[in-house]
Amino acid sequence: MRKEHWHYDADEALDNEALIKERYRGIRPAAGYPSQPDHTEKALVWQILDAEANCGASLTESFAMNPGSAVSGLYFAHPEAKYFQVGPIGKDQMQDYADRKQLSLAECEKWLAPNKGY
Repeated sequence: MRKEHWHYDADEALDNEALIKERYRGIRPAAGYPSQPDHTEKALVWQILDAEANCGASLTESFAMNPGSAVSGLYFAHPEAKYFQVGPIGKDQMQDYADRKQLSLAECEKWLAPNKGY
């Protein structure tokens, strides 16, 4: 992705161990990870990309990807990009998020249970 599509770090020569240790420039946070805990956002990504038609990847009802080898994420190439973690979410924040997503509070609490701070 970095070398062939973004065309930066063209002379990067990282071996597999260096890639695993994320010694490259940028970050790739993905839905379900600490910086983007809401798996339901994958549905929007799938819709925008028409992922099933364009690459054959599908989502289960719990938003797991099929086939299991599929990956998705947000790619940020900035050299100062850092991973972060969404902290505990207060009830007022959860309600606001539910309202903006047009979901019930209970539905948002289900998907964001690890981040529920009340």
